Amino acid sequence: MAQIQRQAGTTLSEINIVPFVDVMLVLLVIFMITAPLIESGIQVELPKTKTVKAITQARIVISIDRAQRLYIGKEPVNIHSLGRKVLAMDKDVQHTPVYVRCDSEVPFATWAMVMDTLKQAGINNISVVTKPLSGEPRTQ
Repeated sequence: MAQIQRQAGTTLSEINIVPFVDVMLVLLVIFMITAPLIESGIQVELPKTKTVKAITQARIVISIDRAQRLYIGKEPVNIHSLGRKVLAMDKDVQHTPVYVRCDSEVPFATWAMVMDTLKQAGINNISVVTKPLSGEPRTQ
């Protein structure tokens, strides 16, 4: 039987980082694919329209869920402090649009009250977020 000769006191002095880099690249690709799909943590069934306005940058997003609760981003907010909190987030609201995501089951009165609250706070650049009906959406 042949015996393998080993040198005493030798250690591996280099770490193989190729598997680590492979795993990190796979994770990076996964995050790059899933990040645009995540709009907000608030579950809202958007109404469908033929004309859809594309959101090009991160903006102030107000969500109204099916239970008629209001959120700025992922933070719940009271209707009475909505205008003040939006103004505190961005001092130049005349040029920065505010997007409203409203569930399709929410009564119009609730949506109108949110819009009126924003208008009373001096916020006039308001856009409504919808999703396309079917086929190719027309973007503005």
